[in-house]
Parts: sequence; C-alpha cells; structure tokens
Amino acid sequence: QVQLVESGGGLVEPGGSLRLSCTASGFTLDYYTIGWFRQAPGKEREGVSCTSTTITSSPESDYYADSVKGRFTISRDNAKSTVYLQMNSLKAEDTAVYYCAARRTTVQAMCVQGNYDYLGQGTQVTVSS
Repeated sequence: QVQLVESGGGLVEPGGSLRLSCTASGFTLDYYTIGWFRQAPGKEREGVSCTSTTITSSPESDYYADSVKGRFTISRDNAKSTVYLQMNSLKAEDTAVYYCAARRTTVQAMCVQGNYDYLGQGTQVTVSS
C-alpha cells in the first residue's frame, strides 16, 4: 500500500523556522518526483517545491515557487525514503496545510501543472505571533 506521511508542522512566530518531513512507504523514491504543495483557507492548492529523486538529479533542478525562493529548501534521503522541506524566515502568508505528493514525472509537471498520483494527509503550518 502506497502511503505518504507528513510531519513537522506546527505553530511558529513570524521569522521562525520549521522542517517538514515526508516519509514514503509501499514504494521506493527512486525515479519519483516528490513535491510539497500547500493550501490556505479559501485558496487553491499550489506547488511550493518539487525535487526529482533520480540519482542523476541535482539541487539546481529543484523547483521553488517564487514566493518561497531563498527561504525554503527541499532535500531528500532516499535511503530513509524521506523528503524534507526546510522553511526559514516564515511569514504569516505561509500559513496553510502542507501536503506531500509523488509521481513519476518532471518537477515542472508536478509543481506547475499540479500532476501527482499520491498525496499525503497534510500537516498544518501556522505562522502567527
């Protein structure tokens, strides 16, 4: 059974940091693109960051939404079947439910076009003083 489980969400003050984790089970991350999406109340789900997990990929090929560039960093540990999203300098507008997604596709197809086969249950991130 394919499953993606997110963790690491919570309440943080503006300017603070959180690290989200996405652990996959039922399949290996090899050759899968893994992405982070978020959805705020009343807004559409948007692609935040995506990374290809092929062994030939590099951080330069990762995708970041303009709103998080320079603040968020996606990384992966294939041996642990886990993808991380380090979020720094958090802002109130980053408040949303964050979801992890997976598909055998490109980072552009996932993050920009919103194509995925598997989606986790989400973890709440609230940025507030």
